[in-house]
Amino acid sequence: MSSLDELKMKAKQLLSEGHSPGQIADELSLSVETITWLLTQEKGSETPKDVHIDWTSISANGELLEDLALILSKRHYLTFTKDPSMPDASYDVMVGISISGIPVAAVLAAKEGVDLAIYHPSKQNTGDRPMGSISSNFSQVKGARSIIVDDVITSGKTMVEVIEYLRKHGSIPVAIWVIFDKRGLPEVDGVPVISLFKVSRID
Repeated sequence: MSSLDELKMKAKQLLSEGHSPGQIADELSLSVETITWLLTQEKGSETPKDVHIDWTSISANGELLEDLALILSKRHYLTFTKDPSMPDASYDVMVGISISGIPVAAVLAAKEGVDLAIYHPSKQNTGDRPMGSISSNFSQVKGARSIIVDDVITSGKTMVEVIEYLRKHGSIPVAIWVIFDKRGLPEVDGVPVISLFKVSRID
């Protein structure tokens, strides 16, 4: 899928299947603002500056997904060991951000021998007062040193939210691991961003 019309069609299809705009944003690796624009197409509104990433050739293949996860882990250690100004790189738990961060975090937790926690961001909550939360079916984060794992940083809002949640609940966020960083951020709220690819749009 590469054309704008295909993205609009896919967004509308996901909406008709019951997905919230936040869930559609995760499915298409786009910001919620971009999804809102795709669904409403308000006349005269400016086209959002965003980049669609389709990485299903890897995400749909368990073996390739495992390889990608291990590259992220290696990138973390290379970054922290080469820079003496970096803080302690050790961690106890992988926090996978629902939904696309979960499979990567699960592979990493198994390979690294650490716990797995799952974070549901507020943008996926359709209630009157949307809030993010850690799933009670997986590891809890209190007292843990956490690695936050997701596929993409788009606006950075979800990362700010999960960092605030972790700190509020007694966890120390050590680093953010993402495959694609659309913002080119070295850190979010003092937490280093470890990405495999920085994606930028040239206007």
